Amino acid sequence: MPHSMPYSTFAPFSRSAGLSTPGREVLTNAMNIPAFALVTLALVSLSLSGCELNANTHEQSNTETHSDSHGGSGEHAHKIVVTSPIRKDVISTQPYVCQIHSCKHIEVRALEGGYLQEIGVKEGQAVKKGDLMFQILPTLYQARLDSEVAEANRIQIELNNAQTLKEKGIVSPQEIALKTADLAKAQAKVMLAKAELGFTSITAPFDGIVDRQRNQLGSLIEEGDVLTTFSDNSVMWVYFNVPEARYLEYKAELDGDDPGWDDEGREEGDDAAVELQIELKLANGRIFPHRGKIGAIEADFNNTTGNIAFRADFPNPDGLLRHGQTGTVLIHRELKNALVIPQRATFEILARRYAYVVDADNVVHQRDITILSEQDDIFVIQEGLEENDRIILEGIREVRDGDKKDYEFRGADAVLGQLKYHAE
Repeated sequence: MPHSMPYSTFAPFSRSAGLSTPGREVLTNAMNIPAFALVTLALVSLSLSGCELNANTHEQSNTETHSDSHGGSGEHAHKIVVTSPIRKDVISTQPYVCQIHSCKHIEVRALEGGYLQEIGVKEGQAVKKGDLMFQILPTLYQARLDSEVAEANRIQIELNNAQTLKEKGIVSPQEIALKTADLAKAQAKVMLAKAELGFTSITAPFDGIVDRQRNQLGSLIEEGDVLTTFSDNSVMWVYFNVPEARYLEYKAELDGDDPGWDDEGREEGDDAAVELQIELKLANGRIFPHRGKIGAIEADFNNTTGNIAFRADFPNPDGLLRHGQTGTVLIHRELKNALVIPQRATFEILARRYAYVVDADNVVHQRDITILSEQDDIFVIQEGLEENDRIILEGIREVRDGDKKDYEFRGADAVLGQLKYHAE
């Protein structure tokens, strides 16, 4: 009996350990209640924090909007800067890709066939007019000349005898005339043979430079074969193509005429170019030390490209330029009293250039302008602006046509002295 008490005491616990399946589910759910409550509490806390953050952000936004609407510091961060066009003398430069040619460039060909007996020059050698360049074996032509000379001498002897007999009345005058004609024919054949013999000696027709030799000593030459090319590089002809609009401007300046500003209502001489200054930029970027001048303008325009070919002549005393080189012709035009504005005071819409002009009531107006030329950071204005206009320099993106804006004015001289960037 004493031992039965512990058994009876712990028996209920032992039976509870043998609970059925529903009993175990109740116990499990009871254990999971604290974890679910913790997750729910965390979600509620995050929601409250987000609401508080949105409320603070909305309040801050309302505060900034309220501050801007009352003329806060944000308005001064986008101050509009205005300047004016200015008249000054500028140099306008227009580049053109060019081809460089010798003023004289020929192919040296053989006028007679034969073996190349002598080569009197080297490739790249400078030769003088009359110097022997090539000699073709003259044996055949020398023999032909000797034969024609002998025939002419024979006829001359017959003519002398006939004249003696004529004095004695034996030979008629008609026979003397026939002998004279035969002599003239023989002498003409002698001249022809001499010319053919002379063709075997090829001499320089002018001072120049010898190009690559096409045949070596002893080669069999046919009539018309090219032996070398020969160039006179004392003056170089530089060809480049000019659009029609530029052609009209250059032609007017070359002829000494006014470029046509009177049609725009300006006084004569307001915007006139003085002269064309022509330079040659070589392939290495350096400027050729001698200036050129317009030597010729071709007769016809190219209907496909709308261009016309110009020729500029450059002296070449040091022989730096050679036939076939390429480069860039730079035409500088001195524009007197031109109307100038900064490039960044303009903007472009559909290939048209515009500027914002501020009137006396501080109202902004969009103005269509025409550019005469471009130079570094400035535009030379052809039409659309006047010297007393006020144009927006900074803050172009902040305004629209018809806006009324306060602005800060800067003098044109100060603005041009600080230019570094092109138009946006």
